[in-house]
Amino acid sequence: MEKSIETIWKEGFLNSDALVAPKLNNLYNQKSIDIVDKFKRMYKINRVAILVFAFLILPISFIVKIPYMGIGMFIVFTLAAIIANKFAKKLDELNKTVSSFQYLISFDNWVKEMIAVNTTLSRYFYPYIFIVMVTGFWFGSIGGDTPGNQFVENLISEFPNSYLVFGFPLLLVIAAFAIIVILAFFGGKIGKWDLNLVYGRILRKLDDTLADMDELRN
Repeated sequence: MEKSIETIWKEGFLNSDALVAPKLNNLYNQKSIDIVDKFKRMYKINRVAILVFAFLILPISFIVKIPYMGIGMFIVFTLAAIIANKFAKKLDELNKTVSSFQYLISFDNWVKEMIAVNTTLSRYFYPYIFIVMVTGFWFGSIGGDTPGNQFVENLISEFPNSYLVFGFPLLLVIAAFAIIVILAFFGGKIGKWDLNLVYGRILRKLDDTLADMDELRN
């Protein structure tokens, strides 16, 4: 019995060595390459932007006399760039000799792993950023006056009945702790939102293409 057109199409992209339906095979191959290549370009731009920010914020922070914040920012964004670079190397190692469907599945698995790691790190990243910013503004320049102490003195003089904890107004401590907890709790969601903002369109295209291929397989 002759094969149906649908069966021929399925074989055309499921088997990388298939001689049937070459146009369909080439179409999905090109679509797969386009999706991954576009993501790679965007991912590279993002990595470069992170590094540029890290190396810019450091000298700028010394100029505006908040070096502690600059040092902290430099460390965390450099680490973020290193982690992203490791993922980029894994992405380059994906096997391109397999069928377009298998190639996209491998890429999709890579994306899921990258998102999972970024989501986990975001729970620490955003609280850390907050702490670094507060520390930077609190201590000011190295060896200079401490703006934070002056702030507390002014606050206590304005509200002399404030309850102090280790020299800090209790309400100030509670507010800072609450912000850290909130950022830690929602950090993963913020991280996902950030990734979706940058890569959402291309990842939706990936999902649609995989859905089309999977439907054709079945």
